[in-house]
Amino acid sequence: MKFFVDTAEIEPIRELAATGLLDGVTTNPSLIAKSGRDFMEVTREICGIVDGPVSAEVVALDHATMMKEAEVLRKIADNVCIKVPLTVDGLKTCKALTGEGTMVNVTLCFSANQALLAAKAGASFISPFVGRHDDNGFDGMDLIEDIRLIYDNYNFATEILVASVRHTTHVLQAAKIGADVMTAPPKVIHDLFKHVLTDKGIEGFLADWAKTGQSIL
Repeated sequence: MKFFVDTAEIEPIRELAATGLLDGVTTNPSLIAKSGRDFMEVTREICGIVDGPVSAEVVALDHATMMKEAEVLRKIADNVCIKVPLTVDGLKTCKALTGEGTMVNVTLCFSANQALLAAKAGASFISPFVGRHDDNGFDGMDLIEDIRLIYDNYNFATEILVASVRHTTHVLQAAKIGADVMTAPPKVIHDLFKHVLTDKGIEGFLADWAKTGQSIL
């Protein structure tokens, strides 16, 4: 499973990219606003840090203006992935852009039927929001299972990008189902490293090493 980080903050992206675990970045208008930086500037900087897809979202709601915004955004770097909402105009834009060879991430997916439409429109990625789905009384992972089944039934090339990831269990469940990608805040990715027995093991090894009075350096 590919790991994307969901942030517009540069330092966490650099830190995770240095581990070799980071495959891409997702942003949205809310994350850009939180960063307090210029949209184009921060997107360009992120694209220079990671080789994989960097999702940059259009803010227009009509097809014609989405296309104009996408034209500006995809000139930022070759690895820009245009992010569009799952609407009629969004999918029209998706079809047009992917037909031109541009990566497209269709976002705000909350049903398997919506995911089916996005795949038929040629989306590179579909972003089902599992955390928000959970918040509204549904099981986000049931949604991922349904999309995985449908995509496998018809050999759709669209990658399932699990979004709105709230905790490490979401990551584990998505991986078990066979999602292609997950995007999570930096904290959730860092939490994947943690286990109390790992910490205790390191403590024990260091204590025993100290007793030897030796040094590697």
